[in-house]
Amino acid sequence: MKKILLITIIGILIHSCSATKTGKEGTRYFDENNMEVSKSTFHKIRLTNNLLDIPGDSTNHKKLTLREKRGKITNRALLETLLEKEINQELDSTKPIVIIYYPGKDPCNSSGSAPIESRRNWFRQLEDGISQVAQTKPIYIYKDNDGLKKYDGILTWHKDPEGTIERLFFEHHYPCSSFVVISKNGDYISYFGEFGIEYIWEATQIMNK
Repeated sequence: MKKILLITIIGILIHSCSATKTGKEGTRYFDENNMEVSKSTFHKIRLTNNLLDIPGDSTNHKKLTLREKRGKITNRALLETLLEKEINQELDSTKPIVIIYYPGKDPCNSSGSAPIESRRNWFRQLEDGISQVAQTKPIYIYKDNDGLKKYDGILTWHKDPEGTIERLFFEHHYPCSSFVVISKNGDYISYFGEFGIEYIWEATQIMNK
């Protein structure tokens, strides 16, 4: 009986190691058009700042996605209503809606140790620029607030109302944080992953026309 048990345990361990090895070696790579490419081609394409790598449709898939997307929502008024209820503040329907989106804690947004004053200055500069471009302020929305304590005393984050922002603009968990700017007509520009201040200023200026 002991011999049978030992053989069974060894068999399970061998199968587990084999599965792990196969899964690791069997990673498949896809470009931004969902076409399978080699690992070397994948990483070569990834070097451009216009693309971001995200998990694919299976656990052993990796794929690239464009970092910027443009589109149009059909009911901006409804989005305004949901946001106003969440932030307890009325929005100007003639101004663009600027949203900074935090998807939850990940290696990108939990790394680094910038002092609180440096972080405060960055967001102050961000908001000053948006105010100059469109006379509005960004709304800070999160899916999961784990990791947001470092912003205490700097920003006020709000829960994504009914998961609406994620559903409309952020199909995947993009690393760090992302943003979307929605015009008064419902046109929008979204940008996935870590971004520089100038990107959101430019998008706000375009969506304010």
